[in-house]
Amino acid sequence: MFRVGILTISDKGWHGQRDDKSGEVIRDSLSLVDSRVTSYEVVPDEADIIAARLTRWTDEGKVDVILTTGGTGLARRDVTPEATLSVVDRLVPGLAEAMRGETFKVTPFAALSRAVAGVRGRCLIINLPGSPQAVRECLAVVLPVIPHAVAIIRGEVTEHITPDSKETSGAD
Repeated sequence: MFRVGILTISDKGWHGQRDDKSGEVIRDSLSLVDSRVTSYEVVPDEADIIAARLTRWTDEGKVDVILTTGGTGLARRDVTPEATLSVVDRLVPGLAEAMRGETFKVTPFAALSRAVAGVRGRCLIINLPGSPQAVRECLAVVLPVIPHAVAIIRGEVTEHITPDSKETSGAD
């Protein structure tokens, strides 16, 4: 079981002008894994507010994973990646690369995503796009590896068995 925070970044959502459909998709998708949403909030597209929320949730230790949605595109107010980069200790580029690579097969617009993923303390943070369909597609790519990532971050896993072999890698 891992604990999840959902942070929706949307000026219109924060002002009550739009329902958070992407946050709902995240909740629905999480039903496929052993997880529990413990934190949820909608904030405006303001880097300092996003960074403060990411910092507070991770430093309080109440979440193992934060999934953000929104603010990863090319618009002037899309600042989620910058806010995330300002608070993470280490990047996990393979997650964002995998999301872009797989979703590019569906739409060439995936190449415009600036989403990032990283670790702050003992929490994995992953930026997802803002559209419900794109969230669903990206989670289909990364959701299968999130429980293993959480176990590694917690220190519960130090060796890795690949799905197609019984060999382990003791690389620490």
